[in-house]
Amino acid sequence: MSRDRVVVVNGARTPFARARSVFNDMPASALGGIALREAVQRSQIDPEKIEEIYFGIVSAPAEGPNIGREALFDSGLPPSIPCTGINRYCASSLEATAAIAAKLQAGHISIGAAGGVESISSIQALFSKKATDYFSAIPRAKTLGQKLGMLSQFQLAYLAPHAPGIKEPTTGETMGQSADLMARKFQISREDQDRYAVDSHLKAAKAWERGFYNSHVVPVPTSKGEIVHRDTDIRGDSTYEKLAKLKPVFFKDGTITAGNASPLTDGASAVVLTTESKAQELGLEPLGALRGYATAAIDIKKEPLLIAPVYAIPQMLKKANVRWDEIDLFEIHEAFAGQVLATLKALASPEFAREKLNLKEPVGQVDPAKLNVNGGSLPLGHPFGATGTRMILGALHELRARKKKLCLISVCAAGGLSGVMLVEAY
Repeated sequence: MSRDRVVVVNGARTPFARARSVFNDMPASALGGIALREAVQRSQIDPEKIEEIYFGIVSAPAEGPNIGREALFDSGLPPSIPCTGINRYCASSLEATAAIAAKLQAGHISIGAAGGVESISSIQALFSKKATDYFSAIPRAKTLGQKLGMLSQFQLAYLAPHAPGIKEPTTGETMGQSADLMARKFQISREDQDRYAVDSHLKAAKAWERGFYNSHVVPVPTSKGEIVHRDTDIRGDSTYEKLAKLKPVFFKDGTITAGNASPLTDGASAVVLTTESKAQELGLEPLGALRGYATAAIDIKKEPLLIAPVYAIPQMLKKANVRWDEIDLFEIHEAFAGQVLATLKALASPEFAREKLNLKEPVGQVDPAKLNVNGGSLPLGHPFGATGTRMILGALHELRARKKKLCLISVCAAGGLSGVMLVEAY
């Protein structure tokens, strides 16, 4: 990062809700628009001065794949703002933030916004290629003979939809299957995963009780007249005994259950970014600054799908010139409890450091007292495109509350991808 650092002026997110529940009738553009509008309002920046928006989504709606633009229209912000959609799977909004930061540091813009959204509830079933070809050809039939010919070609199988799924095209494995295999490889027990999940739920429940999330979560009215004030999937009464009764989801002898995996979720988040000098010029007090960003990717045919952050973290620390012992907090995306625990094990492993990272020493041991202190994606939910900026906001607000300085944010993503960011509170 240059001396004129990129700062997060402010931001906001919607509550995160289990898919096909309270946000079932809200498209991604509506959720994204709410987060964008609130982020800009809280920044106290004239909307006309926003020069660029990058917005992340994984499952973009067919009718509006540039979700940044569609969210902008729903937000009521000036339609003259250029928008770009980003898809780096679960790291999408983190990458959107880094992309806006790069434009700011290059001097291409002076103020921008970034964020992301996911509406799993809006994903529609698909039809086969043969069915699509057939129905596309019907309007081209002009004569009665042609129309009767098309009718004779109809097959009942054309009406069978393909249910949406989350699979790696390269391996054919679902995300959950890959995570279960990752837990086996790193010898993460079912008990440890369940205990980690319970702990995360309890931390999230306590954070809501003490009002932490009120600092950046905006209530959302639904089409049914309800107002959703908080994340819907947190189980403050969760216990190890309850989770231990759940059956494995992906393999009969597996360790991942509905209790130690993040739920499919709807939600959005956004941040407003500028440079330190511009913030001073406008008399703004930012939440914090971006200190470093790094990405990495692995060969998913040879390595666990979600291990890439361990490769990116040493790069980010080197770029930011920060020692491991200087980090005050860690925000590690909880796609699955087993994936988090495997990541922690790899970071602390001398063998992994030597054999995989070409390092003489392990990256570092994460103090549990510094990890996901307000809960993570397991209880809060994981709207794929929105998780990165959710983590940025949570990290900066918690650093300020504790009067601490640095937080490392780590996000694993499909395709063997990752994004790692270091943020510093003001």
